[in-house]
Amino acid sequence: MNTVIFDLDGTLLPMDQDLFLNNYFKALAKSVSPYGYEPEFLIKSVLQGTKAMLMNNGIKSNEEIFWDTFASIHGEESRDSIRIFEEFYENEFDKLKEYTSPSSYAKEYVEILKKKNYKLILATNPLFPKIATHFRIQWAGIKPEDFSYITTYENSSFSKPNLDYYREVLRKNDKKPEECFMVGNDPVEDMVIEELGVSTFLLTKDNSNDLLKIIEDLPKI
Repeated sequence: MNTVIFDLDGTLLPMDQDLFLNNYFKALAKSVSPYGYEPEFLIKSVLQGTKAMLMNNGIKSNEEIFWDTFASIHGEESRDSIRIFEEFYENEFDKLKEYTSPSSYAKEYVEILKKKNYKLILATNPLFPKIATHFRIQWAGIKPEDFSYITTYENSSFSKPNLDYYREVLRKNDKKPEECFMVGNDPVEDMVIEELGVSTFLLTKDNSNDLLKIIEDLPKI
């Protein structure tokens, strides 16, 4: 084993996901509505785009699938709103950190593994753009450059819990299942990778120390 694959939300970045998403949608609607989008309808269309990404079969990137769906609802001219969304992520998204609960464990896990020369992959469900994903990594007290590969909606063509999402991660990193160890907090979205032969650790609010001990006991490579 030479590679550790981490989930992000709820794993390296503890959070109440319902609370976070509720405030994320409120902030997005508030930022975008001045450009002619009715807030409630906007949120519904973003959710439809998200559902389309979750159902993506690999023909297009999640980014393309999202904007195809959004344009099918709001019209082709709505593709010009990509820049409006980018401005939201650049200027407003970082404020949502207050709805997360960063822990010192994330930094400890990453620092120890890096010192032992393990390759680190961040396999977060790729429903957000790169900029939003990088913000969330930083909220966890770690850095995007700590990882050799990070899944985002730009570079992914599947989503969790589709096994093809994990096959894509392994293929793009030239990794065999037996070389990897997956850490996640969701028994379905994260632990499904076991079906490919990857060893896993289901992280809960009560066993962070157990994971730390496992990481500390790993040999240097």
